[in-house]
Amino acid sequence: MKIVLASSSRYRRELLERLQIPFSAVNPRIEEAALAGESPEATATRLATAKALAVAGDHPDALIIGCDQVAVSCGKVLDKPGNRESATRQLRELSGRDAIFYTALCVHDTRSGRTATRGVPYRVKFRVLDDAAIGRYLEREQPYDCAGSAKSEGLGIALIERMEGEDPNALIGLPLIALVDLLGEHGVRIP
Repeated sequence: MKIVLASSSRYRRELLERLQIPFSAVNPRIEEAALAGESPEATATRLATAKALAVAGDHPDALIIGCDQVAVSCGKVLDKPGNRESATRQLRELSGRDAIFYTALCVHDTRSGRTATRGVPYRVKFRVLDDAAIGRYLEREQPYDCAGSAKSEGLGIALIERMEGEDPNALIGLPLIALVDLLGEHGVRIP
């Protein structure tokens, strides 16, 4: 059965490649805004499902993987910063604080119409960061496309004091442990 990743994220493609299964990646082109009053977990799950369903019509015999992540600290959603100024502000706000990254996963079987979802939260405690450390980090890493501005798979690990969760891949953007389970439920055996 064909596997399609409903994502334009290079990070998610790189993570899925670790499972050594053939797949294609398609940009789902959906609006990724939270709804009024929606919890971060609900937003991530709704968007992961919407991404999978957005590409399902073009792939009639496939398993579609959708994924979304919403990061929150002190009740505030952490968007992708987009530039150095926003990343600096975000890291100053995260200094010494916890953030929770809610990553939701959806696997949709276009043959049966069956959709399964799983949410994987991951908690990160940031070190106390001074402006010099933030500046050095941003100069080297430039994580402007990462919620929370800290790429744990790179130099951003130096900004982190502690991490807690089921799957560190969820923090990067695709919870592989849960994905292996969901694919297994659809008959895909890995390895």
